[in-house]
Amino acid sequence: MGCQCNKKNEEEELNKEPQEYKKEEGGLNDKEKEENNIQQQQEEIDINKNENIDQHNAQNAQEDEDYLEKLNEEKNAKYAEYPDKMIEIINKIRENPNAYADFIEDSIKYIIEIPDKEDETKTKLIFKKKVKVALNRGEVAFHEAAEILRNMEPLPPLEFNGNICIPLPQNEEELKDPNYLKDQVKTLKENNNIDLYFKDLVKLPDVSALLMVVDDNAKNTGRKRNAILNKDFKYIGINSHFVGKTFLAYFAFSK
Repeated sequence: MGCQCNKKNEEEELNKEPQEYKKEEGGLNDKEKEENNIQQQQEEIDINKNENIDQHNAQNAQEDEDYLEKLNEEKNAKYAEYPDKMIEIINKIRENPNAYADFIEDSIKYIIEIPDKEDETKTKLIFKKKVKVALNRGEVAFHEAAEILRNMEPLPPLEFNGNICIPLPQNEEELKDPNYLKDQVKTLKENNNIDLYFKDLVKLPDVSALLMVVDDNAKNTGRKRNAILNKDFKYIGINSHFVGKTFLAYFAFSK
């Protein structure tokens, strides 16, 4: 018969918790402490990692914003003379409409047809000279505009008036606001007379003036041309600059 004492000791050892996992009263055992420490360390690592990512993203966003601001400054400096050049061209048109009629008809060669992606049976008319601008009637509108200028008397030049220059939007939100232009004009009208106004998106003065005189637009056809060629108008105000990637110019006329 074996020793009962040894057997009892073996059973006690088997039922006994391993020393490293021994639980303190009211607390965690060593293994749970170790797992808890590892979890805390991982959480700290994740927090630091997320903070670093946020800082990196914020730094990149600021760098992108600074880059775009610098780019806009360069573009605005490049096109700073746009208002002066536009007034010069508009006054040449008014003073010598016959000569400009020839220029309009000569520009017909820049009209091209491209397939309509939405309807393969149709084509779109595009004026393509350094920029692409969609047309409504194309060559017919160019001939009509030239004929109007050939049949009109020369007009006196317009005088620049800074008091009727419409403040430009300073950010994308204001640019996309459909009421921004109307609100600015409404405020201006409280102190200054503005008889007609519109905006333009073509940054090349020679192309911009040509398309205004032809004014081949689906809506308000002739409105821009009538402003430029209005014999009663004496003053013009032009503001222009880039808002993001968009070039924008506001024109205002008064008697």
